[in-house]
Amino acid sequence: MPASTPVVDRLRDDIIAGVFSPGERLIEVELSERYSCGRAAIRSALVQLESEVLVDRKANRGAVVHRIPVSEAIEITEARMAMERLIAGRAARFATDEDIEALRTIIDDMREAVSCQDAAAYSELNRRLHAELRTISRHTVATDLVQNLRNRGVQNQFRFALMPGRPEVSLEQHAAIVDAVVAGDEEGASKAMADHLSSVIDLLNRWSDG
Repeated sequence: MPASTPVVDRLRDDIIAGVFSPGERLIEVELSERYSCGRAAIRSALVQLESEVLVDRKANRGAVVHRIPVSEAIEITEARMAMERLIAGRAARFATDEDIEALRTIIDDMREAVSCQDAAAYSELNRRLHAELRTISRHTVATDLVQNLRNRGVQNQFRFALMPGRPEVSLEQHAAIVDAVVAGDEEGASKAMADHLSSVIDLLNRWSDG
């Protein structure tokens, strides 16, 4: 990312990418050196990211990367489901031939990542597929809400990708979503998305039970 990019965007992207782990302290002087900016800019970025629930700030204790309990992760996924069902249905309504080709390419790449057992690549392709669906849906409000929710829950995404057998299951769920979008089946795309996120909630509930 270019150095001219606002520091809040650079720090946000690093948190989402896992450069900083959940619970890790964010020390202003170290961040200032990392992003080549003043501490005032770092403080401003931390305030913004606290409002996005990516950072927790405590008086006299500094800032840490927000750690998501399972109960919160479930609520995030439930809220995502409501929005992403809408997005998937609208993607089926509006997808162009070019959009369909892009979705099929991502699914092919996901199959390759699963075949190679490349969890990092699969996790990134998962993110790209959902982003592509949001773009195709042309629903600005739902897109903004889902992006915020995905950012808050991103620390679980790579964890899922590392679970034995999970990428294979996830792949077929995503393929079902794309198949419905390609067919122009709005109801089918919405249901396939709901099925996918319901399975995520089931996994989270199992962690909670454990």
